Parts: sequence; C-alpha cells; structure tokens
Amino acid sequence: MLEAFIGSFVLVAASEMGDKTQLLAFSLATRFRKPWHVLAGIFVATIANHALASSVGSWVSTHVPAKWMALLLAVLFIGFGLWTLKPDTLDEDGGKPPRYGAFLTTVVLFFLAEMGDKTQFATMAVAARYQAPVIVTLGTTAGMMLSDGLAVFLGDRIAGRVQMKWVRWAAASLFFIFGALSLWSALRMG
Repeated sequence: MLEAFIGSFVLVAASEMGDKTQLLAFSLATRFRKPWHVLAGIFVATIANHALASSVGSWVSTHVPAKWMALLLAVLFIGFGLWTLKPDTLDEDGGKPPRYGAFLTTVVLFFLAEMGDKTQFATMAVAARYQAPVIVTLGTTAGMMLSDGLAVFLGDRIAGRVQMKWVRWAAASLFFIFGALSLWSALRMG
C-alpha cells in the first residue's frame, strides 16, 4: 500500500509541474488573491476527478488479462512520458470577471481542466497497476496539492528560478521508468 501511495504521489507531483492545471492554479490564485480558497477548490476537484479515474483504472485491471494490462500500461506510461515533454499553455479568458467566488470557480474550472489531462490518465494507469483506487486517489491528490500548492503560494517567486524544461524531463523520466517496469513485467509473463 505504501508503494502505491508513494508511486502515485511522486508520479503525479512531478508530471503536474508545468501542466495546464498548475498554470490554472497559478492564474486563479493571482486573480482571486485568496490562496486558501483556491487550494480548497483544487482539493475538492482533484479528489472527485481522481476518485473517478482510479475507479475506472481498477475496473479495467480486473477485466483485462495481466499480460495485456502490463503491455497497455507500458505503452501508456511511455506515451505519458512523451506527452510530458510537450509544454502546456493556458488560454486566457479575456479578463472576464468570474461569476462565482474563488472556491466554486476553482472547483468547476479545475475539475473540467483535469478531464482528459495526463494526470487523470496517469491516475487511471497507476490505479490499474496497483489495484488500490483509494490509496492511489490519496497519493495522486497529495501530489497535485504539492505541485499546485507551489503554484498558488510560490508561483511568482519560483517561476523565474526553475527551468521548466528540466522539470518536464524529470517527470518524463519517471513515466519512462514506470513504462519500462511494466514492459519488463509483461515480457516476464511470457
């Protein structure tokens, strides 16, 4: 269980760096100037989104033979690694004032932005690998909170000091390692 938590935490925390949802977290924090409301909204949206993703991943893992699941996970993790190398951008909304408060706006925008995002798919894949949806949801949510918390509270200060290219390469490397381990596992199954 600890391996599932730590693996999902590290993978998502690293892959969230420079992701569009991290950019969204930074944007919402600077717009609303209510970091705790924004962080609470991120937490609620992430728990909902990643619980759904973990459940789907666990369901798939029980319905797909182990060898095929390992091959699928290898392909997915390597694909996520390649996807991570591509920088994300966040389109501006033209400066329209938000209709609802910081918390509700963050919940809705963050949940929608996370749909189809690499961290959501990574959550599905990690849940399929470990078959522990609750632990994976907790781990991926903690990883999101760390990365997005940095964006909310320290975004302006660290943006100029950290080269996102190196962060993306580090995150991609984690995906490649998970992919290689899954491929090795599939090959061992014969």
